Amino acid sequence: MGYTRPIRQIAVVVEDDTIQRDMIALLLEQGRFDVIQCEDAETAALAIKRRHPSLVVTDIKLTGKMDGIELARLALDCDPAVRVLVISGLPLAGALPDGVKFFEKPVYPPVLLRELAS
Repeated sequence: MGYTRPIRQIAVVVEDDTIQRDMIALLLEQGRFDVIQCEDAETAALAIKRRHPSLVVTDIKLTGKMDGIELARLALDCDPAVRVLVISGLPLAGALPDGVKFFEKPVYPPVLLRELAS
């Protein structure tokens, strides 16, 4: 019998800051995720609809017409079981959809890994 690669989950990381996006993606790729990186919510919405990720990590403030909160709602509408983590350098201004977790930037790797392990 040959080696079979373990099944990896799909994560969508949405962040318009390339360094932040790469850092989060690298952290997730070292774990159990294949990562789709997006710099805006519209691109991420297409990825969510086509690839059905189990995790979405998004900044709130994004370029384009849709922000991270709207993207979180869209992701949950597509799959109520998807885990959504919202990050921002600014304090949260309003309510998040049920089940969505908020992290203030900077998001440190141990904090993100602890959240994903729970």
